[in-house]
Amino acid sequence: MARIGILMGDLLNPPLFKKKLEENLIEMNWFLERLYKVETFQVDKVFDQYMAYADRLRSYIVDTTTLLNRAIGKNKTVLFEGAQGTHLDVDFGTYPYVTSSSSAAGGACTGTGVGPTMIDAVLGIAKAYTTRVGSGPFPTELTDEVGQGLQERGKEFGSTTGRARRCGWFDAVVVRHATQVNGLSSLAVTKLDVLDGCKELKLCTGYRYGNTIHKDMPADLDVLTGCEPVYQRMKGWTAATTGMTSYKRLPVEAKRYLARIEELAQCRIDMISTGSKRAETIMLRNPLDCSRRRSRLTGH
Repeated sequence: MARIGILMGDLLNPPLFKKKLEENLIEMNWFLERLYKVETFQVDKVFDQYMAYADRLRSYIVDTTTLLNRAIGKNKTVLFEGAQGTHLDVDFGTYPYVTSSSSAAGGACTGTGVGPTMIDAVLGIAKAYTTRVGSGPFPTELTDEVGQGLQERGKEFGSTTGRARRCGWFDAVVVRHATQVNGLSSLAVTKLDVLDGCKELKLCTGYRYGNTIHKDMPADLDVLTGCEPVYQRMKGWTAATTGMTSYKRLPVEAKRYLARIEELAQCRIDMISTGSKRAETIMLRNPLDCSRRRSRLTGH
């Protein structure tokens, strides 16, 4: 039995919305009643509830594809914000530990109807260390007091569920793969201040599986699960970076760490976050300025 998709615009056509609702609830109620043994949905009750939503939302419902393309045609700036990480992407993530949609940059096109040639720049967001929510392979995961320290200092707990995020050293293999899949033009490295006080830092430059060193993300989930990280050790810094807005004021060790991340990720760094507040950001370049896309971090 195939489920029929209900669109936001269907709220403006009550007969069509009710028809789709009735057809969807046939399947949904079968599962609720036969499999889960819980109360089913009543068509009229759901219909009345959503018609109330329709009255409130009516003035906001438009053809977004047309709206966005018209704005682009008028040379207006359009910014798409992605949700969830690249490796939760249904196609390019670590399946089956993924979400149900395209969380990579290409999802901005398939989800909006804006063509890929309209995208001028793609800014990737990566923490100064690596985290993962839920199950799935995580080669650089730290289950010791170092990982616990990152978790506590970085406040790595879900804002809604409170679920703890798994923490580990920066995984350059993962970020380099994200650079390729998304076609990143630049990176924003966040939570640099969480690493303050670490005497030694580690960067994962590859994966060891048996006698093989993988520099790229293994496509085989069993291989990825069995990999061990290959680390480059780097000296940490003791000075506090929280709230810094000047790259020049960063400890020299932090600058070396960022430069190595940029080199391993094969993507320039445009922004560095040094705290949770909006102002606690170092802006090296405007990430939407495509004219300097190939410039490097070195020299700032």
